[in-house]
Amino acid sequence: MSAAPLAGVRNRILAAPAMSNVFALALVATAGFAHAAPAPGARASVATASAQPATRDDASIRPFRIHVPEAQLVDLRNRIAATRWPDKETVDDQSQGIELAKVQALVRYWGDGYDWRKAEAKLNALPEFVTTIDGVDIQFIHVRSRHPNALPLLLTHGWPGSPLEFLKTIGPLTDPTAYGGRAEDAFDVVIPAIPGYGFSGKPTDTGWGPDRVGRAWDVLMKRLGYARYVSQGGDHGSVISDAMARQAPPGLLGIHLNMPATIPGDLVKAINSGDPAPAGLSADEKTAFESLSRFFGRDAAYGAMMVTRPQTISYGLNDSPAGTAAWMYEKFAQWTDSDGEPERVLTRDEMLDDITLYWLTSTAASASRFYWENNNNNFSAAAQKTAEISIPVAITVFPHEIYRAPKSWSEQAYPSLYYFNEAGKGGHFAAWEQPQLFSEELRAAFRPLRARQARTAAVQSGR
Repeated sequence: MSAAPLAGVRNRILAAPAMSNVFALALVATAGFAHAAPAPGARASVATASAQPATRDDASIRPFRIHVPEAQLVDLRNRIAATRWPDKETVDDQSQGIELAKVQALVRYWGDGYDWRKAEAKLNALPEFVTTIDGVDIQFIHVRSRHPNALPLLLTHGWPGSPLEFLKTIGPLTDPTAYGGRAEDAFDVVIPAIPGYGFSGKPTDTGWGPDRVGRAWDVLMKRLGYARYVSQGGDHGSVISDAMARQAPPGLLGIHLNMPATIPGDLVKAINSGDPAPAGLSADEKTAFESLSRFFGRDAAYGAMMVTRPQTISYGLNDSPAGTAAWMYEKFAQWTDSDGEPERVLTRDEMLDDITLYWLTSTAASASRFYWENNNNNFSAAAQKTAEISIPVAITVFPHEIYRAPKSWSEQAYPSLYYFNEAGKGGHFAAWEQPQLFSEELRAAFRPLRARQARTAAVQSGR
């Protein structure tokens, strides 16, 4: 979740130096693709391919396949075995952070029971590709529907998530008839990894914030041959989708958000200051106010660190598997609809697939830098400039999101809002936790845009 404290962070005077690319994966080349070599000192070297690496202006779409050298997995298990554990918390809840016993159980399973090769095989069974946009390799999954006239759909992840969040939605979205839906609700699905995340390249210059990523995403969709498409996102994905909606590139028909920016401007200061909810709020507005006040007062320290010191926090995360696991698992516990027990909605393997992806790609620093680049309050309508959005906006509120956006705030924040629904279950990782429900929401939300597009096409063809 990318959110700076509401009061903002002191302006930066000097841009932080970019970190060298230290990808530690062997990426098996196909169709002539070779990934850029890592810097000296990386955990393992990248596999050599016969073709030259892509250039900055290479617009080709190259097949992509993952294979992590066994030495890296051995190194991970050795590091886990050598973990220097802290002492136990002195409370019987999570008020001091995620409990020692829970992290130990997860990490010990990571070291002696978890199998990354299963995740690798699952990803490699999908159509994976890479292309270079604005000098950075963008890795993505692209699954076309078997149904005609499928609507192209761009899905964008957040932190501590990844494209893995959406894997369970690919079937329901691309083949709705197999999951209780209708053929006319089918999507072609494109799931990219944000630069600095997963298998995408790591930016070596500054400026890769939501606006630049949004422009890159439009290039990606056009490069894939899609003249018209829709965008969906939560967490970073919602901020990027908002940016795209403000930019309104030709062909972007609408966006769907599951973490919208709706805080009215007159409430920002009160929430940031921890003031009591003002009089006159409705019941759901008061609940939202109190949730946000609690979040920024007690639970947003991780964001403040990543917004202000992404390089510093990355030394521990990039060196300690237990540190990485605890940093991420705490958010799974807090933000899933699980009463603090994320295993109720996500399997240990699913969570470790995501944690391991961050570890193996050494993206602790590059992923954190997206916070530094964004440096914004992602819940504030004013900060996100939602009033500038004119293309259609759809919102689904899941009950255990960081805050439940009230309909009244949503209508005020997004003048072009045309769809609003409150789901019965699910949390911040909606697609991951409730893939069927999430898919049904996207079908319903984008159905009016399909109808509008069909009417426009009919008029243009003279029917």
